[in-house]
Amino acid sequence: MIIYDLNCDNNHRFEGWFQNAGAFESQLEDRLVCCPQCDSHNVRRVPSAVSISGHHVEQLSESPAIQAKTPTSTALMPVGTQAMSLYRQLIQSIVSHSEDVGHSFADEARKIHYNEAPQRPIRGQASEDECDELRDEGIQILNLPLLKEEDLN
Repeated sequence: MIIYDLNCDNNHRFEGWFQNAGAFESQLEDRLVCCPQCDSHNVRRVPSAVSISGHHVEQLSESPAIQAKTPTSTALMPVGTQAMSLYRQLIQSIVSHSEDVGHSFADEARKIHYNEAPQRPIRGQASEDECDELRDEGIQILNLPLLKEEDLN
């Protein structure tokens, strides 16, 4: 999973989470990436700095001019048990606020997207190919690793 700092042509700054760099480029080309504030599809990556557990991480950019002109984003990322606790809370929230459709996830996601089934949050299992096909159709999904309940405790 890659998290990019993004900026639209109206100078709204936001984050985007992508499976990899290729997924970002593909979604950008297919106009699937848009600003959450103004819906602009004119989006570009901007340099970012991340601070992890107190360690200093230098910002990398193409030139000092970019560093001077572009505001930076800094995040303090949780580590160890704190990160697992936050992840556990995320998974528990998803589970409690969604319907498990099992291995029918791809079919059900399409039905919801094309208004053939009621709009609702769902979860389930899908192959990597099914996930790619859903994204190609413009259906937004979030891949999460399948963890056993004991791994969350």
